[in-house]
Amino acid sequence: MPDRETMPSAPAPEVSERAAALPQDALRIASGYAFTGPALHLGALLWDGQCLPDAQIRVPLAMLNRHGLVAGATGTGKTKTLQLIAEQLSAQGVPVFLADIKGDLSGIAAPGRQDARVEGRTADVHQSWTATGFPAEYYALGGIGRGIPVRATVTGFGPVLLAKVLRLNRTQEQSLALIFHYADSKGLELIDLKDLRAVVTFLTSDEGRQELKTIGGLSAATAGVILRSLTAFEAQGASDFFGEPEFDTTELLRTGDDGRGTVSVLELSAVQDRPQLFSTFLMWLLADLFHDLPELGDVDKPRLVFFLDEAHLLFDDASEAFLESITQTVRLIRSKGVGVFFVTQTPKDVPADVLAQLGNRVQHALRAFTPDDQKALNATVKTFPKSPYDLEEVLTNLGTGEAVVTVLSEKGAPTPVAATRLRAPESLMGPLGQDALERAVAESPLHERYAQAVDRESAYERLERGRGAKGPDEMRDAAPRKPREPREEEPQSAVEQVVGSGVFQSLARSVGTQIGREITRSLFGTARRSGRRRR
Repeated sequence: MPDRETMPSAPAPEVSERAAALPQDALRIASGYAFTGPALHLGALLWDGQCLPDAQIRVPLAMLNRHGLVAGATGTGKTKTLQLIAEQLSAQGVPVFLADIKGDLSGIAAPGRQDARVEGRTADVHQSWTATGFPAEYYALGGIGRGIPVRATVTGFGPVLLAKVLRLNRTQEQSLALIFHYADSKGLELIDLKDLRAVVTFLTSDEGRQELKTIGGLSAATAGVILRSLTAFEAQGASDFFGEPEFDTTELLRTGDDGRGTVSVLELSAVQDRPQLFSTFLMWLLADLFHDLPELGDVDKPRLVFFLDEAHLLFDDASEAFLESITQTVRLIRSKGVGVFFVTQTPKDVPADVLAQLGNRVQHALRAFTPDDQKALNATVKTFPKSPYDLEEVLTNLGTGEAVVTVLSEKGAPTPVAATRLRAPESLMGPLGQDALERAVAESPLHERYAQAVDRESAYERLERGRGAKGPDEMRDAAPRKPREPREEEPQSAVEQVVGSGVFQSLARSVGTQIGREITRSLFGTARRSGRRRR
């Protein structure tokens, strides 16, 4: 059942009567969180060492597509904060995507367990707590782990993201983009990694070298780097992630029969030793949504809220093109009704241009054990608005499940900084049992659609079949054709004469190439054919 405290209600007074007795500074902070529209409840204000339950800290539902940051040292409660926000979004009918790095978010589908810690927390913040499970769908990258397999085609993944995963430099990334452009224009579908390997090998062969000559060519040295990187990538098990059926990211936008948003939990614990891969794969999901979703403008509630855990991995060793693409995507996807929350240790893990787009902040405790820790702490303090708190002291003394909060008000202005004791999640704070998880996956309506991998004809098979032909355009003729039945000649109309002319057919082939083969690529180079049926 949705939490009654998170459902839309009549306009609330600025502060409750009991809150009016708060100290002046605390009252000023509490007034900044007294919104009139639907809002998520985060917790109660901490002031002068005391929890003040009459001063509730909330975030307007309509502002959740203005993005956010959840940060803090390991063990400070970031995961439970994600769970708390995800539950309330689901209750409001908003689908949520959670990247489950440690494997302990699967319990969101099961009711929580009340114990002494939960009772103490709910009493502190005046939370009306009811054990509640939320509708969830479980996914796993390429089927490694328990969950519906999430796969992408190499063509759909695109050259920008793949270059980051392969750790290519700027010149090599440009060459990879050229290879993708060639494959797109020739109708050579890159479904899996062997398709890409086959195209690179062909373009460095005697017959294939001429294909790229007019647009820059591909050096043998660069091709060798790309092929070696692909080999290392495959050795990490990456082949499992690329193939068909390709995952349709609109599956993440579903709601349950009761109107609650589906929480999509992507299990990443089985691949957490490959951080570059899973972090970039998460960006593919986001970029794919950006490419497909229509503009909405300002909305009463988000269409989807996306949580990217271990966000610093996205930006480590990232190329300038990749960083520009992330910044632009984050800036523009808000108008499509999608909110993105980056989850990491300190704000300095996120580039300044991206950080500037994150309107909602939940900063858990930071430690200052080393000079580098102290620098990170100082940098974090500078990212907050001015406040009556000594933030350096507060941030180093917060307990588990406490955080410093500032969000965007209903008018889009930052709220006062508020040290907050956070509420307790109502679902199970821990992993779902293995039997229950496997049963949920097997009973999912998506299981039949995505569970079984498919290997159809694509670039590799076409190039193998067409060996000895002049190029990919002639490879279509390598397969035997069924002879046409003879038919009686009929007089041609004027239209038929034009259609049958060599000039028209040449034009038609050119247009057909653009419509049937050329792939429109997004900011990240991800691809979707217009009107394409997802396999």
